[in-house]
Amino acid sequence: MRVKVAQVMASDVPVVEESTPFKMVARVLISADMGAVPVVDFDRRVIGVVTDADLLLKEEFKDQYAHEGYQPSLRARLRHLFGRPGRGRREKSRGDTAAELMTSPPVTIGPETAVVFALRLMDRHGVTHLPVVGKDGTLEGMVGRHDLLRVFTRPDADIAREITTDTFGRSLFRDLAMVTVTVDQGVVTLTGRLHWRSDALTCTRLARGVNGVVDVIDHLEWEEDDTRTWRHR
Repeated sequence: MRVKVAQVMASDVPVVEESTPFKMVARVLISADMGAVPVVDFDRRVIGVVTDADLLLKEEFKDQYAHEGYQPSLRARLRHLFGRPGRGRREKSRGDTAAELMTSPPVTIGPETAVVFALRLMDRHGVTHLPVVGKDGTLEGMVGRHDLLRVFTRPDADIAREITTDTFGRSLFRDLAMVTVTVDQGVVTLTGRLHWRSDALTCTRLARGVNGVVDVIDHLEWEEDDTRTWRHR
C-alpha cells in the first residue's frame, strides 16, 4: 500500500486572499512556520501560491547604493527564464498584495496521489510546496518537501509487513513469498533461496520501491541464472 499525500500533508493550513497585503502574507508565513501559503478565492478554490522566496525578492532587488542597477547572476536568470511561466522576479519584487506576488496557476495535487508522484511533480515544476485539492479544486491541505520526509519515519515493522504481504505476497512472480524480509532503521535485508536469478533481482527491485526504504541488502541465493539470455538479446 503506497503512502498517499493525505497521510503526510498538513491539513490545517492558513490561507490568504488576492487582496491580502504584503506584510500580512509575511506574518502568516512566519506565524505558521511555513515556506508557502495558498491564495484562495471566496469558494476556497486555490488560485495561486505565495512562497517565502517571492517575498524576499523585495529585499533582493533593493539598490544598496545609488544607481546600483542590481542584476541577478546569469545562472539565476537562465534558471528562471526556463522555469515556470508567470510574473517576472523583478516585477514580483514590486508587488504589494498576494495577487501581485503569487505564482498562478498553481501546481496542485490530489490527496490520494502517491508521495513519489508528489516529489516528481515538485521536481518537474521547480517548486517545494503543493496545495492539496479535492476534485472541485477546493483546498484540503498543503504538502512540502519537509512533510514528505515523513515516509522515512515509518516503523520498520510496517515496511517489512508491506514488502512481505503486499509486495511479495501478491506478486505474479514465481516464489517471492519464500523470501525472508527483515528491516532495521529502514534498511531491508532479503534472505532465502530462489530457483531463478531473475526472481532474486525482482525481489530487490520491488523492495527498493517501497515507501520509506533507505536501502536494500541482497543476501538472496539462486540456483539457475536465467538472465544470461537477456544479455544476448
